[in-house]
Amino acid sequence: MINVSNKAAEWFKQELGLQAGQAVRFFARYSAGGKLHPGFSLGIDVDKPVSPGIQAEVEGITFYMENQDMWYLDGYHLNVTYDQQLGDIEYEYEAAALN
Repeated sequence: MINVSNKAAEWFKQELGLQAGQAVRFFARYSAGGKLHPGFSLGIDVDKPVSPGIQAEVEGITFYMENQDMWYLDGYHLNVTYDQQLGDIEYEYEAAALN
């Protein structure tokens, strides 16, 4: 599951110059210092969904992760918030409830 706060969605719209109807893809990328998986972190791209595993629409923008990248969130929900003090978005990984 992806949860994006309204303030975070506004940040994306402003920083990326997004218009209603556009989409932001979250994907796993090679990077130092990832929180969930060493050697990987979360990347973003403005792109249209092809085979989304999860998605949410906030402030007219679709936020999603393709099926091929779902392994990155295995067992977690992604919460995207805006940190007023930093003036930037923050990713929080919340353990998914086991059924």
